[in-house]
Amino acid sequence: MSAHAILPGATLGVLGGGQLGRMFVHAAQAMGYATAVLDPQAVSPAGLASHRHIRAGYEDREGLEALAQSCAAVTTEFENVPAGSLAQLARSVVVSPPAQAVAIAQDRAAEKAHFVRCGVPVAPHALIDSQAALAALDAAPLLPGILKTARLGYDGKGQVRVTTSAELADAWQQLGGVPCVLEKMLPLAQECSVIVARGADGALVHLPVQRNLHRGGILAVTEVFDGNVPPALENQALAAAKSIANGLQYVGVLCVEFFVLQDGSLVVNEIAPRPHNSGHWSQDGADVSQFQLQVRCMAGLPLTAPRQHSPTIMLNLLGELWRTAVDGTALAPPWAEVLRLPGCHLHLYGKDQPQPGRKMGHLNITGADARTVRATALRAAELLGIEAF
Repeated sequence: MSAHAILPGATLGVLGGGQLGRMFVHAAQAMGYATAVLDPQAVSPAGLASHRHIRAGYEDREGLEALAQSCAAVTTEFENVPAGSLAQLARSVVVSPPAQAVAIAQDRAAEKAHFVRCGVPVAPHALIDSQAALAALDAAPLLPGILKTARLGYDGKGQVRVTTSAELADAWQQLGGVPCVLEKMLPLAQECSVIVARGADGALVHLPVQRNLHRGGILAVTEVFDGNVPPALENQALAAAKSIANGLQYVGVLCVEFFVLQDGSLVVNEIAPRPHNSGHWSQDGADVSQFQLQVRCMAGLPLTAPRQHSPTIMLNLLGELWRTAVDGTALAPPWAEVLRLPGCHLHLYGKDQPQPGRKMGHLNITGADARTVRATALRAAELLGIEAF
């Protein structure tokens, strides 16, 4: 434990009022901390759960000062928080993750350059930051590919698939002519991710490798159990994630997402400088959740290695699961039927407006063995109207 550890009773702050902030707030409060949330929305999932909600923009100097004055440490719940705001806060309060690490995660070009420095394999790619760069690019080796905005992309947003140079030029214009990264499409077998937590003293722990299924660019299912990925692949993913975190001198919880190719090789996709949707299973399947790790990192408390005690599957609950009644009101999914199934743990985020693609909650399914958990998860998916996996 750090000599300057921030002990329960202090106030911990978070930039962002979404569901990740809400789950951080719950974890901090369970450990005896008071909490403060800075978010511009009048009503937000994290703001509703926190002791204090500072309603201000993420670059509002007075709001940031109020947050710093009321907190012993501050973190963030989303990757696009202005890095400059984190730097401002760091002048007067403990901040994790550090602004420079978040700045790298916010820029795909800088992010990929960091992966290369760490010796981690990445997909072939090229930066397109001007009309001249586009004209000079020999795109053929990278096609078919995905053109991604260098900044402000998430959940499949800011991405266009292209198969020809003409489509590439059109896509760059469609994305506003902003700096982009063209990434070669690779033959994927599956996707996986690793959650690591790194303290200011360099101590590093991790959750098991998580196997993920995305639909429409949004995470749909995460499966975590022994053998969900081959041991050699697991070791490679863990080593890569640790290298990336250490190279950033990271402090906090970091998610590293990977593509597993059809030939069995592994390439890193991107990082998220915060807890991640694919780590939500840890709330019910491990003895230390990713949100407890987030609290420990920012407070300088000991990082104990999480132990998975149950095979777990996480189902994302999106807004389309709420049907619409004749009068236009939203009809909730059949929670009673779902919760009748053994090992089902429901987490809803306090959002009152279901919309297609909007993350409304998640369902964790735990059990004694992977086969049982999978059978229960498939039955829950059937009840909810989620496509089988």
